[in-house]
Amino acid sequence: MSGATVLIVPGLRDHVAEHWQTVLATRLTRVRTVPPMGREDLDRAKRCDAIERAARAVEGPLVVVAHSGGVVMLAHWARTTRRPVLGALLATPPDFERPMPEGYPTMAALEAGGWLPVPRESLPFPSIVAASQDDPLGAFGRVAELARGWGSRLVDLGAVGHLNPASGFGEWPMAERLISELETGARAVA
Repeated sequence: MSGATVLIVPGLRDHVAEHWQTVLATRLTRVRTVPPMGREDLDRAKRCDAIERAARAVEGPLVVVAHSGGVVMLAHWARTTRRPVLGALLATPPDFERPMPEGYPTMAALEAGGWLPVPRESLPFPSIVAASQDDPLGAFGRVAELARGWGSRLVDLGAVGHLNPASGFGEWPMAERLISELETGARAVA
């Protein structure tokens, strides 16, 4: 990878050492992570502010890597930021407009926190949505609809669950390849 800094936006989880985003952060030389906020405080404004602060703290080119609920929050953040972004890797976004499994926020809680409706406008930067065929938090067809709305290229990961430790993923080497692809595409356009 070249000189871009990767900004990692976690989903609705606390710090998990085995999560692919955590592993990725240890492998990269230029990386910054938005602090995890967990599932308790669902305030959209606070989460968008945290992304904005982290993005503005980075000098130079920026690539964003979001997972799960972090993808939805990134879509909200993208509507208001003026921070230039080379591209974004959006891994296994959930379908928050359908009821989540037990242990996840309810639709009422997500709506009260400002997460709903999920933005569907084209993102102001190139993006890749990496989707799973058997994600318990988002049916492939629904995630493909989000990708189309965001103007993202859709990558079919096959059956990888939610691409998290519970689905057997700690390391996810494809992430680095997709990040490089976003950087290369941005350089070609420039």
